Amino acid sequence: MLIAGNWKMHTTPTDAGDLARTIAARTREPGVTRVICPPYVCLAAVGAALAETDPDVAVGAQNVHHELQGAYTGEIAAPMLVGLATWVIVGHSERRRDVGETDELIGRKLERAMDAGLRPILCVGEHLAERESGRATEVVAHQLRGALADHDATAITERGLVIAYEPVWAIGTGRNATGADAAAMADAIRESIESLGWGARAADVPVLYGGSVTSGNVGAFFAEPSIDGALVGGASLKPDEMAGIVARAGITARARGLAG
Repeated sequence: MLIAGNWKMHTTPTDAGDLARTIAARTREPGVTRVICPPYVCLAAVGAALAETDPDVAVGAQNVHHELQGAYTGEIAAPMLVGLATWVIVGHSERRRDVGETDELIGRKLERAMDAGLRPILCVGEHLAERESGRATEVVAHQLRGALADHDATAITERGLVIAYEPVWAIGTGRNATGADAAAMADAIRESIESLGWGARAADVPVLYGGSVTSGNVGAFFAEPSIDGALVGGASLKPDEMAGIVARAGITARARGLAG
């Protein structure tokens, strides 16, 4: 089971280390991989804090540029993250919405991340109008094809690709997805990947749920065998919430025989 916390544009280098220490101390569960993704400016502080408190908690970046270097003011290239992070989020719905990231661009980011040894969490998901029109599966399949079509299946699975399903309509809207919604999309995601020529490797790609996850609702998603963890947003800034989410992930890991 994998729990990744996306802190988004919250915390500063002054307080991020303390928050990371608190979360790490309260979320030790066999069979659960934990990742904290703070803002760029907090990567070093969080990394240092976790090295002292719990080196088993990994550090991830929230984004990466699609080029290795160049005249891209304000951007961060994958080689710059080496030593600061071991994971990276790619294609988050807010990046698609706010800066217009395309599937082709996200595919290039994936390539840069993997070349630098970063393990990617690729985000996909549909908007409300797309779901209500019955196009949710089609939209997600298109996103996957655009980002993954040019990648070798063996190479990308060996480098640990993780996919996070973000139903955009369930993020901060008060409208909730169900465990069945998430499970159906997780199955569709693996079918889409398989159709790209991945064969049996598609079944091995972890799929996370990432739509306004809380300690109160996460049990419904972890009850679905096709869901392998969660990409947590706002709740990842709250130690009580993270403790509850990781505890539930630990129960699921033991039930699935993953906590030996």
